[in-house]
Amino acid sequence: MSADDDDITDELLADAGKLTGLSLELLGLDPHPDDMTPEQRLQFDPEDLAEMAAVPPEARQKAVSRTLLLAGLLWNSSGVLLDQLFRDLGTLSGLDAVTPSDIAGSSVLSSLPPRFASSYDAQFTQKFIVVTSDVAASLGRGWTAPGCIAAELAVRCLLDQAEITEDIYEVDLPEDWRALVEEVLLEDAESLALYSDDSDGPDDDVVSLGFERWFTPFGPGDVVPAYARS
Repeated sequence: MSADDDDITDELLADAGKLTGLSLELLGLDPHPDDMTPEQRLQFDPEDLAEMAAVPPEARQKAVSRTLLLAGLLWNSSGVLLDQLFRDLGTLSGLDAVTPSDIAGSSVLSSLPPRFASSYDAQFTQKFIVVTSDVAASLGRGWTAPGCIAAELAVRCLLDQAEITEDIYEVDLPEDWRALVEEVLLEDAESLALYSDDSDGPDDDVVSLGFERWFTPFGPGDVVPAYARS
């Protein structure tokens, strides 16, 4: 993405075609009954199908355009996020010790739960980059729910980056898009508790999500890249 461009609409629309791991419907676009298979139409009440079909073409086209922009933004932001993480890694690699103030001035690591900032050293960042790369790959190969706490945090960082790009370029996205995408990508996620600022000390949820568990798979069916688990 070129920072010199005031309008990146064409770039995001082109990137939308690369995000094949999530359907536009998962990103909030109501399908048109004519685009459904008979089996898919059976999942809706007749009243709902009639309401979908009654959407004016102009409104339908606007909804499609906004959802395509969202898809492109997510794909584009995943690349920017990784680039920024490598930048953070380069900065940390030159430090003798990492302090919370170093993390506060970083590009991506500053988006992670601040209470653990002193633990975000170069080794952690290398592992987090690997997990983030795996999350980004899921946007293309087929989305799978995050398999560990670090992967959930990578999704949150991805959405933070998407919001930054949205604000800079004033991208015309669906209303409340972040809440919708979080519901899809972070269903039943518990990592939000790590951002709580409890002056009386961490609650039980934060303790159960301790830093030493961030790269541990949630369950037998969850996969975390080998490097991140080393």
